[in-house]
Amino acid sequence: MRGGTSKGAYFLAEDLPAEPALRDELLLRVMGSPDARQIDGLGGAHPLASKVAVVSPSADPHADVDYLFLQVAVERPEVSDRQNCGNILAGVGPFAVERGLVAAGEEETAVRIRMVNSDDYATATFPTPGGRVDYTGAAEISGVPGTAAPVVIEFPPGTGALLPTGNVRDEIDGVAVTCVDNGMPTVLIAATSLKVTGYELPRDLEEDVALADRLRTIRLAAGRLMGLGDVSDATVPKLTLLAAPRGDGAVTTRTFIPVRCHPSIGVLGAASVAAGLRIEGSVGAELARIDADSDRIRIEHPTGFLDIESSLGSTPDGLPSARRTAVVRTARKIFDGTVFPRSAETAPLSPRSLGGQR
Repeated sequence: MRGGTSKGAYFLAEDLPAEPALRDELLLRVMGSPDARQIDGLGGAHPLASKVAVVSPSADPHADVDYLFLQVAVERPEVSDRQNCGNILAGVGPFAVERGLVAAGEEETAVRIRMVNSDDYATATFPTPGGRVDYTGAAEISGVPGTAAPVVIEFPPGTGALLPTGNVRDEIDGVAVTCVDNGMPTVLIAATSLKVTGYELPRDLEEDVALADRLRTIRLAAGRLMGLGDVSDATVPKLTLLAAPRGDGAVTTRTFIPVRCHPSIGVLGAASVAAGLRIEGSVGAELARIDADSDRIRIEHPTGFLDIESSLGSTPDGLPSARRTAVVRTARKIFDGTVFPRSAETAPLSPRSLGGQR
C-alpha cells in the first residue's frame, strides 16, 4: 500500500513469525535487503519505499488494532522498530477493514490504532460507502500524483514531554537547537546556523560532506540529551533544517532520515515541527509565519507542503504540551497477493535486529 508519501508492505501479524529475529530475517528477504537496488524484493531502493506495517487485533480497550512499524534498511541487513511512521499509518485503517479486523461503516469508518513502537494512539477516519473502502476521492497531498480519498488522522495528546530535554533551546556543537517530540523525536535547527540556506535540493544537501559530519555530531548528542541513548544505529531523532517560508506556508523544511534528505516530510515529524514552532523562544519560531487565530500550520518541504492542525496547552508546572494534532493524508491499495521471498540459503548476510517488538 501507499500510505501518505511512503510505500510499504502491510502484513497481518499472524502471517509472520512471532519471534522478532525470525520475522526481521524474513522481511529482509521479502524487501530485497541488503542491496542498493533491492532488485530481488519488494523494496523501492529508498528508505521511504522500504517500510513494513504489522497489524493485529488489539487487546487494548482504547484501540481496535495494534500497528507495529518496521523500517527495513536498504543497503544494510537491519530492521528497526525504534520509530513510528505517520505516513504508513495512513494505510493501517483501510488495511484493517480490508482484512476484516474492523467492521466497515455504511458511510465512513473510524479505526482506533495503537502505535506499538511508542505506545501512542491515533484514530484514522476514511470513507467506506456501502461498507467497502473507497480509495478514490478529491484529496491531494504534495509528493503524490493525482487525488485520492482523504484519511483524517487525529492524535490524542501524548503522555511524554513535548520538550524531552526540559529546555526550549539547547546548544550542541555550537549550534542552537530545539529538541521536540510530538510523536516523533525531532531536532529543529536553523539552516543558516549550518551555513546552508534550507532551500537546497535534497540531493545537494546529501552530497555536502561537511554538513553530513555536523549533522551526525548533532544527532548523536541530541539523542543522549533526549533520553534516547546511543542513536548511532537508530533512525531517530530526525533533524529538520528550518528557513523562512518561500510560499504561503509557515516555514520551509529539509529533514534528514537520518542521512538521506527526505523528499517531503514525515507526518509525525511535521507534527513535531508544528508544535515546536508554537513554543515561544524555540529555534525557528522567529522564522515562522504563523496565524495565531488558526490551528493550521502549513509546513513547506522540497516537493510541496503538508498541513498540520496543531495547538498547545501547558502542563501543571507551566511547560508547553501538545493539546491537538491532526492531519489529512491519503492511502491506496496497490496490490494484494502472495510474496515469494528470496531463499534463506542465498541471503548475503545475517540480519541484525535493532530491538524486538515492544
